Amino acid sequence: MQVTVDQDRCCGSGQCVSTAPAVFDQSEEDGLVRLLLPGPDRALPATVRLAAALCPGNAITVLDD
Repeated sequence: MQVTVDQDRCCGSGQCVSTAPAVFDQSEEDGLVRLLLPGPDRALPATVRLAAALCPGNAITVLDD
């Protein structure tokens, strides 16, 4: 699994951080998403996909390996 984020589309809602805090964080400066794990552990795919689905800006892309 490969995860990318588009900070230009991020609106800073924090849904991703609330859903998958091991993978996403928010910048203290502007509140935009920060990707902590671009290749998260295989134990997290459902959580990461849910975070992407909940993102109001559609800023998260999840690709399967």
